[in-house]
Amino acid sequence: MSRPAVEVADILRSVATRLFQTRRPSFQQLKVVRAITRCRTAALGGHLDACSGCGKQWGISFNSCRDRHCPKCQAQTRQRWLAAREQDLLPVPYFHIVFTLPHKLNTLIRANPEVLYNLLFRAAADTLIEVAGNPKRLGAEIGFLAILHTWTQKLLFHPHIHCVIPAGGLAPDHSAWIFGSERFFAPRRVLRTVFRGKFVDGLRRLVAAEGFRFPPQLESLSDPKRFRAWLRSLYVHQWVVYPKATFGNPQQTLRYLGRYTHRVAISNQRLIWFDSDRVQFRFRDREAGNLQRTMELSADEFTRRFLLHVLGKGCVRIRHFGFLANGVRRASLALCRQLLNQAPSPSADTAVGAAHGWTCPDCGAPVQVSERLTATEIVFRKELRLCPAFDTS
Repeated sequence: MSRPAVEVADILRSVATRLFQTRRPSFQQLKVVRAITRCRTAALGGHLDACSGCGKQWGISFNSCRDRHCPKCQAQTRQRWLAAREQDLLPVPYFHIVFTLPHKLNTLIRANPEVLYNLLFRAAADTLIEVAGNPKRLGAEIGFLAILHTWTQKLLFHPHIHCVIPAGGLAPDHSAWIFGSERFFAPRRVLRTVFRGKFVDGLRRLVAAEGFRFPPQLESLSDPKRFRAWLRSLYVHQWVVYPKATFGNPQQTLRYLGRYTHRVAISNQRLIWFDSDRVQFRFRDREAGNLQRTMELSADEFTRRFLLHVLGKGCVRIRHFGFLANGVRRASLALCRQLLNQAPSPSADTAVGAAHGWTCPDCGAPVQVSERLTATEIVFRKELRLCPAFDTS
């Protein structure tokens, strides 16, 4: 794929200095800006690639920053993750359900992101587990993964959870696989009501505990009476739980996961142009049938919106629940495959290994790293033209 004409790194390099003189970015935001602007440049060092068969040298490759917010670093990370997750897929259809919070909560979430993102995950997971476990519904133990996104196509703050769920689950005694409907998981009204109740109850408990912080705009809510009235008002707002179309097979599920799991707020491919003061990018207008439109923002506003979606250290964006939870996943999946008469999947090591590396187009042998270089060594070789990448003869 050719390099985009404009990259997020170009915009950050141009405006970050003056933006940070007028704002107070968090330490994590500063780290993200530093990583993205240095990604795949000589500042991070590099390595020389050579074919293990014919010995051909492929020149220098600058190292990646590997930051999860960097648009350039997600492709390889996504491929490795998908290769590992391929072994988790079962031969059943999959549901896709999105849990969204009312915009009234946005200010509170930005003041307490870690605890409220955890609450969002927990409320969505408990909702799915409770509804699916109800004998009047599916009556089974389910397993699923949940992915946190915090943005809209316009880079506005919009926290929501994408959940991918098999159509069915284990019987309570783990003696059989219970097949669910391939078209219907549960009534939207039921999911919305249970989700709202669990989140509001969890928020009430968090505020009752010490350490919860109200931003200046909501300082009045520190009064218990006003906070209770504010909580009651949340029941008036729309809580959106949106079941999307069901995936027809595991391969479609995997393709979907490839689009969503390691997505960042905006990709470089969506950027159109940047002239040091203005940025134009593409977005899909959900209110107009997903038509593609363009938006123009000042460079400062674009950077501000981009940094809204920087997650704090330790915030896990992809989480597994039910029989796919990390502690029980391997044993549970083996049982599920046995009950579904599915052949064992390749081991994780084999799957991940297939996603690594690339081969020489001349002889087909694997291309390997022949030498690692520091930033200083790259500058030295460039000056003396000792590196094939800088050979201009």
